[in-house]
Amino acid sequence: MSEAIPRLEVQNLTRAFDGLRVVDDVSFTIPAGQVTCLLGPSGCGKSTTLRMIAGVDMQDSGRILVDGKLICDTVFRIPPERRAIGLMFQDFALFPHLSVAENVAFGLQRRAPDRAARVADLLGRVKLSGFGGKYPHELSGGEQQRVALARALAPRPQILLMDEPFSGLDERLRDGIRDDTLALLKEEGTAVLLVTHEPHEAMRMADEILLMRGGKIVQRGAPYNLYNAPVDRAAAAFFSDVNVLNGTVQGALTHTPFGEFLAPGLPDGTQVDIIIRPQHLKIDFDRAGRGPAPTPQDGTAARAVVERARFLGRESLVEFRLEEGGASLTATVPAVFLPKAGTPMWLMLRRDRCFVFPSA
Repeated sequence: MSEAIPRLEVQNLTRAFDGLRVVDDVSFTIPAGQVTCLLGPSGCGKSTTLRMIAGVDMQDSGRILVDGKLICDTVFRIPPERRAIGLMFQDFALFPHLSVAENVAFGLQRRAPDRAARVADLLGRVKLSGFGGKYPHELSGGEQQRVALARALAPRPQILLMDEPFSGLDERLRDGIRDDTLALLKEEGTAVLLVTHEPHEAMRMADEILLMRGGKIVQRGAPYNLYNAPVDRAAAAFFSDVNVLNGTVQGALTHTPFGEFLAPGLPDGTQVDIIIRPQHLKIDFDRAGRGPAPTPQDGTAARAVVERARFLGRESLVEFRLEEGGASLTATVPAVFLPKAGTPMWLMLRRDRCFVFPSA
């Protein structure tokens, strides 16, 4: 049985400005009904990639296909309005002189028999029934975002491109609106490319994440896989705060205050970074501040001194300095835990959640 043709296929896209490649040989596919997130820091090339797919910018090389049919290369180009691609941006771009219903209906043919029914259906599904006669200035930011989503989906686009669509919203509203948006996109079966610089947003919405850096896709996969198997130190640090222990490889091992870490395949003398997320640094409360040093069989405990502790609401953040080597480490502890500065404690690691990478 042949493999299904992807809804969107991007092949070797390249774009340069003033001799600098901002998009460098980018390729990926998105099947129908999947939400793919192009994630990366500002300036990594993700919005330029989206604009080339939309047709508002031209690539220097590469091809773009929809359902296996070429829509753009460096010679042939279908105009943006004929690509069956919906667009949704962070400023919503609603027409201020049109009502909510007129905004939603804007992309529909005027004589379409189901025009009014489609508008009413979408307004109901974005929880704005009864808002059709209002105007954009009468709506909250969250309501405007819902209208923009309904307008983008009204013509039933095969692909929806979303460029930082939630960044203008109050932080307290974002999660609820993201969830409602995701549910509607799944109902419509639209292939979605979401561009964002927020890892939390990508983890919450995406079926697949494309992590972009310096114009290239450096890692791709399901959110769980990118978080738990980062390709390098920068990828790990992009998804969360990290602690870093430095070491040197000797005999495929690296010595740390927490014992030896495996460094297979790395030659002796290689400098490495051992990455530990704060939630995987554990406090040994049975030995905290008292008792004998751990025996060699323990192998995972290290003595440290509290430097500062802060309560953040759901958890406490405790900063330590290791007695051996003097490295600074941060641990997150559920609920309230505020030991005084100078308190000695024993720390342990979740070794299965640590990563060893050659130092940059």
